[in-house]
Amino acid sequence: MIDIRPFASLGHADHGWLDARHHFSFANYHDPARMGWGAIRVWNDDTIGARSGFPPHPHRDMEIITYVRTGAITHQDSMGNKGRTGAGDVQVMSAGTGVTHAEYNLEDEATTLFQIWVQTDRPGAEPAWGMMPFPKEAREGSFQLLASGNPEDGALTINADARVLGATVKAGSSVAYAADPERHLYLVPSADVRINGVAAKARDGVAIRGEQRVEIEADSDAELVLVDAR
Repeated sequence: MIDIRPFASLGHADHGWLDARHHFSFANYHDPARMGWGAIRVWNDDTIGARSGFPPHPHRDMEIITYVRTGAITHQDSMGNKGRTGAGDVQVMSAGTGVTHAEYNLEDEATTLFQIWVQTDRPGAEPAWGMMPFPKEAREGSFQLLASGNPEDGALTINADARVLGATVKAGSSVAYAADPERHLYLVPSADVRINGVAAKARDGVAIRGEQRVEIEADSDAELVLVDAR
């Protein structure tokens, strides 16, 4: 099953400094048919204006992954962490027993990013934060693991049975992913692609289940972000 969620059908909130598209029900956007996909609870496609951002606010018992598409985001939290994550790079926060954090765009241009929430498999865990650079050239033509629940795989670690992956594909080329038909995959491309022959446009959401192999063919150069969750 490959279900295309067109970009135009996503939830939308424009706060001036923040232009947000919601793949799943979030804040004032509620769609009973889009409450999540497996353990994936939130996928927000955010544009954050220059010199603005999210003031301090709390979370608990959620795995929060931020994939920066363009620009950069600066994080600070109640654990004493502070860091800047640039385009193509990833940060993760395990909210655990509770953490307060802020995310600011301190740049002179807008920042675009995906914020993805995955339900935790370890409620009440110690909160944690981390970030890693992921040069885009390292994932050209194949999926690169960005975060997972396995602390031994060399990627960022989250407290969930999930894998976050990224790939870049040249126009006319393809990339494949070996899938477990029982798991929930969600893909967002930056350009028009075909997933097992099914067409999707830039920034559409693609919910996938029941497939053993997922092949993505790019009509133009594309950046792909994929989450594989229980």
